[in-house]
Amino acid sequence: MSASVGRTVAKAVGIDLSHRDPVRPKHDGYVETEPTAGEWLRGLVPSWLQVGHYFYSIFPFLQWIMNYNMQWFMGDLIAGVTVGAVVIPQGMAYAVLAKLPAEYGLYTSFMGVLIYWFFATSKDITIGPVAVMSTLVGTIIIDTQKKHPDIPAPVIAEALAVISGAIVAFIGFARLGFIVDFIPLPAITAFMTGSAINVAAGQVKTVLGETNGFSTRGATYMVIIDTLKYLPTSQMDAAMGLTALAMLYAIRSACNYASRKMPHRAKLFFFLSTLRTVFVILFYTMISAAVNLHRRDDPAFKLLGTVPRGFKHAGVPKINTTIIKAFASELPAAVIILVIEHIAISKSFGRVNNYTINPSQEFIAIGISNLLGPFLGAYPATGSFSRTAIKAKAGVRTPLAGVITAIIVLLAIYALPALFYYIPSSSLSAVIIHAVGDLIAPPRTIYQYWRVAPLDAFICVAGIIIIIFTTIEIGIYCTICISLAVLLFRTAKARGQFLGQATIHSVVGDHLLESDPSGPSPLQATPSGPGRPSSQRTVFLPLSHADGSNPAIPIAQPAPGVFIYQLSEGFNYPNANHYTDHLVAHIFATTRRTDPALYARPGDRPWNDPGPRKGQPIASLESEALPTLRAVILDFSAVNNVDVSSVQNLIDVRNQLDRYAAPDKVQWHFAHITNRWTKRALAAAGFGLPPSDDEESSATIVFTGVDITHLPGSESRSHHPPHHNHNRSGSGSGSGDLESSVAKNEKSAGSTWSITEVDRETHSAGAEQGQTGSAERKPPIVNGVNWPFFHVDLTSALESATQGSWEERGPVKHVSSN
Repeated sequence: MSASVGRTVAKAVGIDLSHRDPVRPKHDGYVETEPTAGEWLRGLVPSWLQVGHYFYSIFPFLQWIMNYNMQWFMGDLIAGVTVGAVVIPQGMAYAVLAKLPAEYGLYTSFMGVLIYWFFATSKDITIGPVAVMSTLVGTIIIDTQKKHPDIPAPVIAEALAVISGAIVAFIGFARLGFIVDFIPLPAITAFMTGSAINVAAGQVKTVLGETNGFSTRGATYMVIIDTLKYLPTSQMDAAMGLTALAMLYAIRSACNYASRKMPHRAKLFFFLSTLRTVFVILFYTMISAAVNLHRRDDPAFKLLGTVPRGFKHAGVPKINTTIIKAFASELPAAVIILVIEHIAISKSFGRVNNYTINPSQEFIAIGISNLLGPFLGAYPATGSFSRTAIKAKAGVRTPLAGVITAIIVLLAIYALPALFYYIPSSSLSAVIIHAVGDLIAPPRTIYQYWRVAPLDAFICVAGIIIIIFTTIEIGIYCTICISLAVLLFRTAKARGQFLGQATIHSVVGDHLLESDPSGPSPLQATPSGPGRPSSQRTVFLPLSHADGSNPAIPIAQPAPGVFIYQLSEGFNYPNANHYTDHLVAHIFATTRRTDPALYARPGDRPWNDPGPRKGQPIASLESEALPTLRAVILDFSAVNNVDVSSVQNLIDVRNQLDRYAAPDKVQWHFAHITNRWTKRALAAAGFGLPPSDDEESSATIVFTGVDITHLPGSESRSHHPPHHNHNRSGSGSGSGDLESSVAKNEKSAGSTWSITEVDRETHSAGAEQGQTGSAERKPPIVNGVNWPFFHVDLTSALESATQGSWEERGPVKHVSSN
């Protein structure tokens, strides 16, 4: 009913649906069916099983929690305690960097590790405050308070966490995590390196205790200049900061050296190196307490100050339009920073430790952590590189180690606030500089990019320079935009290659592999297996040797007037015109017009093909040695989808080449099409079928070549499948038998598409054996007979395109040995 209604409506609005009529072949011919819009829509609607799997996948811990054991617990306990000891001083330092009281760093550290394990697909990641995000939060707080001085800094930070967390969570629930794939590694490296330099440069002022109030939130180069300019204002803080920084690097270097000298104690030295931050902070806190115990009102250097015990700032975050509008312009940068560092780190450690993360699920984890964290006073948090590396090396077994870390942080929130008062601010800044130093890419990384892709090395260096001379946000936007621009340029300027034939031999050592002359044919299957193939075979290589193949190898043009063109990077609207311009230019340069005197009068010629000057012979412009254009073979192995623009471009080129080859028609063959929608699109444009001169000849088509698979036990005659006639619209040929089709072909003026002797022989054999015998003896056809110019490979396409007389040679058939 719905089909008839659809046809009625189509007829009423003038749409021709005749091409949708099914082809009904005879004698077991295979017909490829077109994909339909309904099939596409049904593929988008999830089944109940998929819906259930979606909700189950939101909580990955359900897959492993029931198998939790004591061995896993011991690994998680060690890793959790180790990370907990590190995150406490780092969290407070990052909170100060974010222009927030130190306790907000502890709240953020607690909520991040406590919530993440429910949604985690990475066992190594540690969510919490990080330097780059803290720097951005501090900048947003400063800018917002300039507009609205009455809004407290924690309120701004909590609102930013909720809004950015909601955006990231939505992306995760919508399973749009693939968008991170559009941020390439050079852009990530530039972001992390430039941001680390920016953060480190901004902390030098606090390490030195410089009293001048210059801003550390501007461009990195200005911060460095101001820091050097005001060196004479340094205070006693420099002693606590510089020595702490030197001690951090000294302990790490000593532990690395000792682990190389004593490999059997490498684990011990690893934990000593990991706990260096805790040791340094405790050591300098003891010195600070001894110096400032009796001078709380006038300390010798700047201290962290009072840290309240417990969750004093818990409550519902305050969010209104005024706050959101104040930082709306910085929201994209905040979301990108939340995602980019976390995904980059989790993917890296997943590859190292042999597991795969789900980016969409990681988005959910980050989003939920930032949505719920502000209820206890947390500000935006994401994955930390330094703590993740520590956690991985400590032997973490499952994401449940985050709960152990949360317990350690919780103990610190309630038991150690009195001790935190005496922590020197310069020592905390030294901890930040030491932590972000690992994010700076060494020169060997940039050099490796140069060796792999020089343009990517330029993008990375350019991103670092932009961040240093502007801001982190501008650097992020510029590197991503440059990377996308390069991607679009490469796609738009993708250039195909013309392929030719070369004969090669297989050689093992110094011995040339040859087929066994006494053995079976290469395509003949025997009870003991297929025969040994010949060492000589034909391959298709670029005529220009652009693939790096040996220039000494002679590569021949496939056949006079036949061109094989390989598309390199898809075939869509950005690059379709570039492809076809290259194709047409090469064809015009290497062929001649079929009929130079096609235009009877000068006025019949088009303006863009004016022809020879007066008195000049027509043939003098074109070399008689050049062949005429016969066929074009397109290699679609790199093409997954086509669009309306690219197909229309192909139609225009077909019409252009048909005018060039007139009165002949150019054959268009396609190889390696792997997408049914691509076949449907090309077929809708009239490709896939032999060219025709008039309506009658196009109504009956005998197929010039098919590809079949070899079935063991089949006889030689069964290698020739029957060919069935159909018209271009897909309907039957009329009478339905081969003889009537031949008669129609003979009546068609100028038609060379006729039934062959092999076809008749196969048809007779099929008629004698009957349907059952035919089904048992005839091998199946690989591609549908309704699209004979869509080929399984280039060999099939070339053999079909280079047939001389179809009446004499018969159809081309290809089989594969099992």
